[in-house]
Amino acid sequence: RSMSLITCCYSLHIIFFPPQSHHASRTLLYKKTFVESFEETPLLVAVLTYMGYGILTIFGYLRDFLRDWKLEKCHLAREREEQKDFVPLYQDFENFYTRNLYMRIRDNWNRPIRSVPGAKMDLVERVTPDYNWTFEHTGKVLKDVINMGSYNYLGFAENTGTCADTASECTEKYGVGVCSTRQELGNIDKHEELEKLAARFLGVESSMVFGMGFATNSMNIPALMEKGCLILSDELNHASLVLGARLSGATIRVFKHNNMQSLEKLLRDAMVHGQPRTHRPWKKILILVEGIYSMEGSIVRLPEIIALKKKYKAYLYLDEAHSIGALGPRGRGVVDYFGLDPCDVDIMMGTFTKSFGAAGGYIGGKKELVDYLRLHSHSAVYATSMSPPITQQIITSMKCIMGEDGTTLGELCQLSENTTYFRRRLHEMGFIIYGNNDSPVVPLMLYMPAKIGAFGREMLKRNIGTVVVGFPATPIIESRARFCVSAAHTREMLDTVSIT
Repeated sequence: RSMSLITCCYSLHIIFFPPQSHHASRTLLYKKTFVESFEETPLLVAVLTYMGYGILTIFGYLRDFLRDWKLEKCHLAREREEQKDFVPLYQDFENFYTRNLYMRIRDNWNRPIRSVPGAKMDLVERVTPDYNWTFEHTGKVLKDVINMGSYNYLGFAENTGTCADTASECTEKYGVGVCSTRQELGNIDKHEELEKLAARFLGVESSMVFGMGFATNSMNIPALMEKGCLILSDELNHASLVLGARLSGATIRVFKHNNMQSLEKLLRDAMVHGQPRTHRPWKKILILVEGIYSMEGSIVRLPEIIALKKKYKAYLYLDEAHSIGALGPRGRGVVDYFGLDPCDVDIMMGTFTKSFGAAGGYIGGKKELVDYLRLHSHSAVYATSMSPPITQQIITSMKCIMGEDGTTLGELCQLSENTTYFRRRLHEMGFIIYGNNDSPVVPLMLYMPAKIGAFGREMLKRNIGTVVVGFPATPIIESRARFCVSAAHTREMLDTVSIT
């Protein structure tokens, strides 16, 4: 393949750079080899992809024309006739992409399952009589579909075993819901136990848990940042981080993904120029990054970011939604993966929805930070507390990861082995995959819009469930399928997927 391969390797074993070399200084920050690969989209593929979207757009306008003239049945939601003089609630054109492009391959998403999201799952079969506008269930169930789409990295999302048993016992004692906020009558001893355990797990002074992972970001960033503050955000950050930054009222500037030169330039400009117009110093500067980027499979360059944070006296907010439990020799996320001091990260955030097989999120850091959030976080003041059985599920799975239940770290080793094996198999077969060699998120590039739907359907025919992603969730010429490797996958399952 005539494509440029961008590979970055940093290791203490690389000794041929002179001491004053920029690369050498970056190398010394890493205690292990750091390898990521991203292949640029070939020119011919990019041209054909744009042509494909162009043809789909032309036919979309044609279908809209036929609908307007009643020549094609219209399935769209429309304003009522008696409200025709009202200001419309939405604009038809804004949904052009949804109704004419996404709708043609909508059957690849929102598939109903009727089992736990384990290594294998059962899917409800459905058919569509009108090109995916509506679906009808046939009554059949697709059994034992290999699950390559769930974030069940350590295999804890099961309905049997220690986690399920303890969660069931907790339900019998506490019930399913708390029906109150933490500041009122929704604070139970299980919440306190989990917060102490999570702080010990993360290696920080204190932690606080929240009932929803998305709200952990979107509701806590506004409590920490305000007008007159500056947020430096990676261009590929999750929507929850983006929403939280926007709600805060702070000034937002975006740096290129995992690009330290871009980040340092923004930091330097912030130091030199200060706030717009007044040029006063910023009240606070906060760097927003993720541990593992769920669409790219890349791992944050945390050692370099911490070095820049210290150099320019900024704060660091680290979202470990996908990395906590899935990276590091002890499963404690990207900080553990790089062998860094947790105290160097000012705000450690993560979710329990992936590796722990539960729901909710956490914030960890200094005790003063957590005490402040207990009083000022909208998610703590107004949102209902975490459900007791979910809390117990997290406690049990976290103790298992920590080895406090008498078991070993078998799940962590198995996840690492499965990730390395699966990525190597795809490389050997000639597929173009993105991301870090140690990332359990494995994006396989498809590029063409027609391949998105075809790939998802063909995989399901072979009893493999996977996630396909296209524009606008990815750049228009970088459509992909995304595999999520789990410790619950056997070598035979991974062989079946790669051979298929």
